[in-house]
Amino acid sequence: MNMFAYLIRRVLYAIPILIGVNLLTFALFFIVNTPQDMARAHLGEKYVTQEAIDRWVAEKGYDKPLFINSENNGILTLTDTIFFEKSLKLFVFDFGQSDQGRDISTDVLDRMWPSLALAVPTFIVGIWVNICIALLVLMFRGTILDRFAVMVFVALMSVSYLFYIIAGQYLFAGLWRLVPVSGFNPGVDAWRFLVLPVIIGVLAGLGAGARWYRTLFIEASGQDYVKTARAKGASEIRVLFRHILPNALLPILTGVVVVIPLLFMGSLIMESFFGIPGLGSYMLTAIQAQDFAIVRAMVFVGSVLYIIGLILTDISYTWADPRVRLN
Repeated sequence: MNMFAYLIRRVLYAIPILIGVNLLTFALFFIVNTPQDMARAHLGEKYVTQEAIDRWVAEKGYDKPLFINSENNGILTLTDTIFFEKSLKLFVFDFGQSDQGRDISTDVLDRMWPSLALAVPTFIVGIWVNICIALLVLMFRGTILDRFAVMVFVALMSVSYLFYIIAGQYLFAGLWRLVPVSGFNPGVDAWRFLVLPVIIGVLAGLGAGARWYRTLFIEASGQDYVKTARAKGASEIRVLFRHILPNALLPILTGVVVVIPLLFMGSLIMESFFGIPGLGSYMLTAIQAQDFAIVRAMVFVGSVLYIIGLILTDISYTWADPRVRLN
């Protein structure tokens, strides 16, 4: 019962945050940046007439009052407004139409799967590789190998993400022709288009990830229970996997669980360079095309997923350490 009350309290905390994000997004798109400004950005600043601006605004439904429509009666005074049509409907995941007339909800559902096909393997393999390397380096703590590994981690962190992508495409796709340069083919053949982005994603995050896990494990290895286990003659492997790794679970959950829902959003840079039709490239294309309806929808989806990640983190905390429920 205490667990259920704890989760309800966390969910109730998240609702005002989501409402605040929605109100802030609405203010940025319709008050700070007016519908006329959006029309000029979409149609072009030069040689655009006021008639063209008014026609574009009317076509998108931006010619209605913001909050209260005094020309209507009853419930229509609140529902026949920009705030209801473009903001409140987002809470029931009614994203409406894009500026090209496509249904945004359908596009999101279609593009979610390529994003997951890329993000999930990168996420799982990346965590496994980083933890294994960090544990391996920890076994040689204080030696030349440890210092060399830290230097390599810092060097990997200093390399631009774009360098990994360009170098990987040149070597594996262009020079050796092992995989396609870009594109995506759903189905069984999808692995040929995903294996290179996954490898690059894991390699690009190796420096920061392995260094972070190494820091967590070093902090855990200095605790009294680890010293006691070693004093009793426990092997280093047993100490690593029975004492250090389980007791570093809470900080690991902080950085891992919170990003799980964000996997649905995909990787903007990776999808764009490899031509994967996921949500990341969908967002970038919308920004380039000045499609504000898609941008608003993706901002809302991203905020919802981030809040879900925070709630999942709280749930994982209570699972790993029941004392958290008392806070």
